[in-house]
Amino acid sequence: MRSHYCGQLNSSLLDREVELCGWVHKRRDHGGIIFIDLRDREGIAQIVFDPDRPEPFAIADSVRNEYVLRITGKIRQRPEGTMNKDLPTGEIEVLAQTIEILNKARTPPFQLDDENVADDTRLRYRYIDLRRPQMLHNMRLRARVARILRNYLDEKGFIEIETPMLTKATPEGARDYLVPSRTHAGSFFALPQSPQLFKQLLMMSGMDRYYQIVRCFRDEDLRADRQPEFTQLDIETSFMDETQITAIMEEMIIKLFKEAIDADLPTPFSRMTYAEAIYRFGNDRPDLRNPLELTEVSDLMKEVEFKVFSGPATMPDGRVAALRVPGGAKLSRKEIDDYTNYVANFGARGLAYIKVNDINAGTEGLQSPVLKFLPESIIKLLLERTTAQTGDLIFFGADKARVVNDALGALRNRLAADMNLLQGQWRPLWIVDFPMFEYNEDEKRWDALHHPFTAPQVNTTAELEADPGQCLSRAYDLVLNGIEMGGGSVRINTPDMQRTALRLLGIDDQAADEKFGFLINALDYGCPPHGGIAFGLDRLVMMMTGSDSIRDVIAFPKTQTASCPLTSAPSPASPKQLRELGIKLAKLPKQE
Repeated sequence: MRSHYCGQLNSSLLDREVELCGWVHKRRDHGGIIFIDLRDREGIAQIVFDPDRPEPFAIADSVRNEYVLRITGKIRQRPEGTMNKDLPTGEIEVLAQTIEILNKARTPPFQLDDENVADDTRLRYRYIDLRRPQMLHNMRLRARVARILRNYLDEKGFIEIETPMLTKATPEGARDYLVPSRTHAGSFFALPQSPQLFKQLLMMSGMDRYYQIVRCFRDEDLRADRQPEFTQLDIETSFMDETQITAIMEEMIIKLFKEAIDADLPTPFSRMTYAEAIYRFGNDRPDLRNPLELTEVSDLMKEVEFKVFSGPATMPDGRVAALRVPGGAKLSRKEIDDYTNYVANFGARGLAYIKVNDINAGTEGLQSPVLKFLPESIIKLLLERTTAQTGDLIFFGADKARVVNDALGALRNRLAADMNLLQGQWRPLWIVDFPMFEYNEDEKRWDALHHPFTAPQVNTTAELEADPGQCLSRAYDLVLNGIEMGGGSVRINTPDMQRTALRLLGIDDQAADEKFGFLINALDYGCPPHGGIAFGLDRLVMMMTGSDSIRDVIAFPKTQTASCPLTSAPSPASPKQLRELGIKLAKLPKQE
């Protein structure tokens, strides 16, 4: 129905007759001449309707925004002074010869150039929202990213293999989406949180190098960078250790950013242990563009009489840390109160501070509600250790180490955003040497920090059982600008080590056989050393486009309540469907 896309027209096609199809982006009537900006996937072309051609002119006069048209005409140069340098097609226009209305359109619920449309409205009319140039750009970039990744992995000898969508529930940190089975009454499939076990089985099958761009599902609370269904690039390889795996993945990410958005990532990527990241930044995904760092001051506070500081300083699991904010003394009391309320969301019971108004004036040059509780000698050491200068502000966190790290780590990011402290564009970072386990205080047991199939940095089960809290794993995460892009590990490849790891997680041998018997049995039949990684494709594209949410790079995303305004999903099942599945709905208690 067309000879060219609108965005492909240029001055090299002058005097050519073309056939175009697209949507009416704008219609303008200038003193008896009608202009229509016709939009399609590739861009916009200006169409001119002359009253000398009364029939097409009359039709053009009747069209409105988002009508679907087919137009034939001849390309000509725009008159001097009317060229639009901001448009690729801005030097030419099409003098219309015929026009056909392929479909009319109601007035859209929002203008395509309106940047302040509510998210629910955008998602309810997603097919209109996707017509916006920015959304089209995001979708095309996403396709280009997938193509570049596939090409790279194909060249490196990886095989793309699909794994099942209907599978068995596995403990991977989030709730599963369950699918009832009609043919096995009372039993359920689970939608995969990841293809973890299947890709390990593929290594045991001799596939050697596998990848898949795969949909995954997690029934968890949502954030700007989470969705109940998401896409990841899943990778597994045999006979490679963590150093070799991270090296080839680093090469892939460098190539991806260069080819997709012409960005040069700094090489080699920085590497940091989990312990150092927590100690310096409060979390395991630090944004290295942010110059703020935590300073350990627990040792200075052990003997002070101020229990708010000395209590956590002497606790086995406590911490007192300082966060120096250059130029922060200018913050008002209201701003400091706002930050205090902010860290309360992370469990902090307060936020002590010292304003350094004049470093050379001793304690007279300081301003703080806590100064009267601290000896002058300790105050002097605090200023020296934090390298405070005139005009700085020092925030303090004192509590259990987890609370201090969470609160000050989040405050560090908030301050960087509020005070424009970020430096540079891209700062990739490998985080390594994660703990194998973390202790769950509520349930009094160990949890896997990554997942139960991650290999420990010990060679025997006895070493693992002797001190599981101190054992490190062979895991690695790739962090970019404070966002986790991907995570992986070398896997356990012997049945004894796998059973031991599961027992430490409270899964005895009988439960292990019920949940993972197929995997443990496979480990007995010649399992090679293997490892892998998975990258969040949505997050990668979100970073590349500068979007604030992964919803802007997914064609049909869900809301923060895991619903779809476009299709009104989820929705009730019919009584017939429920009977076929042997399901009877219980009455849910009314929400307060």
